[in-house]
Amino acid sequence: MANPTIAIVGRPNVGKSTLFNRIAGERISIVEDTPGVTRDRIYAVGEWLGREFNIIDTGGIELSDEPFMEQIRYQAEIAMDEADVIILVASGREGVTDADELIARLLHRTEKPILLAVNKVDNPEMRADIYDFYSLGLGEPYPVSGSHGLGLGDLLDEAVKHFKDEAEDVDDGIIRFSLIGRPNVGKSSLINAILGEERVIVSDIAGTTRDAVDTAFTSESGQPFVMIDTAGMRKRGKVYESTEKYSVMRAMRAIDRSDIVLMVLNAEEGIREYDKRIAGFAHEAGKGILIVVNKWDLIEKDTNTMKEFETKVREEFKYLDYAPMIFVSAVTKQRLSQLPEMIESISMNQNLRVSSSVLNDVIMDAVAINPTPTDKGTRLKIFYATQVGVKPPTFVIFVNEEELMHFSYKRFLENQIRRAFPFEGTPIHIIPRRRK
Repeated sequence: MANPTIAIVGRPNVGKSTLFNRIAGERISIVEDTPGVTRDRIYAVGEWLGREFNIIDTGGIELSDEPFMEQIRYQAEIAMDEADVIILVASGREGVTDADELIARLLHRTEKPILLAVNKVDNPEMRADIYDFYSLGLGEPYPVSGSHGLGLGDLLDEAVKHFKDEAEDVDDGIIRFSLIGRPNVGKSSLINAILGEERVIVSDIAGTTRDAVDTAFTSESGQPFVMIDTAGMRKRGKVYESTEKYSVMRAMRAIDRSDIVLMVLNAEEGIREYDKRIAGFAHEAGKGILIVVNKWDLIEKDTNTMKEFETKVREEFKYLDYAPMIFVSAVTKQRLSQLPEMIESISMNQNLRVSSSVLNDVIMDAVAINPTPTDKGTRLKIFYATQVGVKPPTFVIFVNEEELMHFSYKRFLENQIRRAFPFEGTPIHIIPRRRK
């Protein structure tokens, strides 16, 4: 199930980014910045009262070529599209402004929950000055101080109340996948070609409250799929496509809802930084990954071209050495018929369970090949291993001291597990745990 999303909006200089950083900080909750976009601080993942959520900082957008009020309008529209809960931030020092009233009028158009945070209320005496904010018609204002962390608990308590009840992941047999990649790599053409190839579209089903529409279809083998839609989030192309940050954000939302991600590369342009960032997020999120090199028909080829391109991709994506790769053309339909079968295979690998007895035989054989490391005279001892989860396959290895399980040895054990079991296309997680 995708995490709910909180968007922080407001005019410039009211402390949106300060509030964002404070909510996404360790002092408030257990939080991990989304891999690949920490430099932008536009998107983070946080937790409050046991509920995990995404946070969008619209203050991070840069539309310098747009008029001041247009920037505010764009930010509000993005929040209205993407968020489950919207926090409008105003300044307690400056009082209600025309810009605050403009944003409030824009937000009134949505039926989503809107919380009003009056920031920079750094001492109790200032609380008496916030009542003018009732005029915005957004209900009770919450006095907060982003710089000092005051009042954020009450604000987040109220935000969490508006999250929909968590639904347990249902194993309905449907494989959900999305196509991720830079603009102009041919995602839309691939989607149309895949659906045209299958010719068995069942229905269009509602995706999320964000007006996206996912597409359900069944392959020739009878396997049901749902293709996660991102095109529905391009309504305001002037906003989304003019800023890479929001292109990244949109891709991450699709990844969040997918079981498997098709990382689409443009054969003509090769690999760019954006590709690495998005692929890194999918990897860290534990999603199955298939690397799809599109526009292969436009490349002049000899007997070594495909091998050389694959080598280059493997060098750039060292952490995706488990991900299969396919070279396709949306125009000529080259190899497209293989995609559903490859996606289905990755899904089976994601859900594979290994018996503890066989797993421990593999681990003990690995230790015999490469003995466990020592640190300051103490050797790592491995007592027992067991699989505790799927999607991605997750293994707990009981040891004498967790700190002795160095990254390099964990990587070695992962490689040995991969050699013994078919985990192609899926990351696997190894968790060392001290035996009690």
